[in-house]
Amino acid sequence: MSALIPAWENGVLQPIDKMDVHRRGLRHKAISVFVTEGDRVLIQRRALSKYHTPGLWANTCCTHPHWDESDLDCAGRRLREELGITGLALRHAGEIEYRADVGAGLIEHELVQVYTARVMPDLSITPNPDEVADTDWINLPALRAVVERMPERFTPWLRIYLAKHLGMIFGAHSAANPHHALTN
Repeated sequence: MSALIPAWENGVLQPIDKMDVHRRGLRHKAISVFVTEGDRVLIQRRALSKYHTPGLWANTCCTHPHWDESDLDCAGRRLREELGITGLALRHAGEIEYRADVGAGLIEHELVQVYTARVMPDLSITPNPDEVADTDWINLPALRAVVERMPERFTPWLRIYLAKHLGMIFGAHSAANPHHALTN
């Protein structure tokens, strides 16, 4: 699981061991992807074997780029590795910085490049069980409502994204009407 990710130490971006970054709460690069179909967003429940926030629901996918990997390449790689999704036209939606305790003495202090992609209803999804326990399509207002009722079921970053960055990520779809409740 050990990998070198881009993180800032003493103001210098450099490759640092991922676990060391999280234990020390260092600011580091990350990507988050939101795949939408109509007014629905694809979310995933993290595998129970994940080193932090296991079993919690998150956005479509998120990760840290490898050292010397572009953010866009990283987003495409993780969609493929986590969900078996390929060939999407990813659009850069913006940048978010947040800091959150993710349990077990670990801190995510991320500078996140957010990507979105719109897909057709027949999107093929093949979750990798080492990464993803489950997936669901849910419309945004229903997702917001279930996160408000049961925040403990969702990752800290998804809660932050929905509370503070909805318009940047989803634009016009952030005001759609609810019609689907999370199944798990």
